[in-house]
Amino acid sequence: MHYQDALHVAAAQINAGLGAVDANLERHLEVIDEAASHGVELLVFPELSLTGYGLGGQVMQVAMPVEDPRLARLAEACGAMQAVVGFVEEASPGEYYNALAILQDGEIVAVHRKLNLPTYGGLEEGKWFSHGSELTQAQVRPGWSATQLICADLWNPALVHAALLPRPTVLCAPINSASGIVSEDFSNEQNWGLNVRFYAMTYGTPVIMANRYGPEGASHFWGGSRILGPRGEVLAEAEDRETLITATLSRTAIARARFELPTHRDADTPLIRELMAGYR
Repeated sequence: MHYQDALHVAAAQINAGLGAVDANLERHLEVIDEAASHGVELLVFPELSLTGYGLGGQVMQVAMPVEDPRLARLAEACGAMQAVVGFVEEASPGEYYNALAILQDGEIVAVHRKLNLPTYGGLEEGKWFSHGSELTQAQVRPGWSATQLICADLWNPALVHAALLPRPTVLCAPINSASGIVSEDFSNEQNWGLNVRFYAMTYGTPVIMANRYGPEGASHFWGGSRILGPRGEVLAEAEDRETLITATLSRTAIARARFELPTHRDADTPLIRELMAGYR
């Protein structure tokens, strides 16, 4: 089988109206159309991009099952492009997940439910959402696959390691990061850059990080969306505004980075499993 060497990817740095699902849906359709006009093959929206973040008791009102016709409308709009969209999933009455819908060719290809729900600083997701329990990977094109982790998922290094062991070619990282939300001394702006650069370089895996830009109540989402190559190099970085950033990834560059720093090859999972056996 012939694998294309290049993959055209994008991050949508947009804001979301809190609880305004229908208005947010229209904004998504606009961005999908813009991305398609640029030949984008993989598009990543921010975490909870259809609903906004500080939902509190509104979680139940904005939640939707995967069969919701609004998700189907987005999936149809994507065509051959794969889009990663943030929403609140209703799995059963009263069971809600901070989730991603992976959409392509008129279908929901997969759903990723957030695994690590933060309950520190100004974050209280564990109060409103159920924990996910599975990793997700989806083929984008032959020879190209993506795994998805949501925001705080990336602050549990073991989750990132487990997600990257199957050797996806791209890591999608939708986030909702507001300035000062953890503490006054913890810089989300600086530390997110360090976080995603470390994973891209260590695993030879490009990262598409999509954050929001703009206000929500008293919070300011600082943007900083970026696309990193397999050595942690910045291929594209968003300005301080709502914008779409694009980059072209190279399968050859990924192969070379992983060959030179064989993190996957040397992961020694049996040893790690043995060392971890005594911890709960």
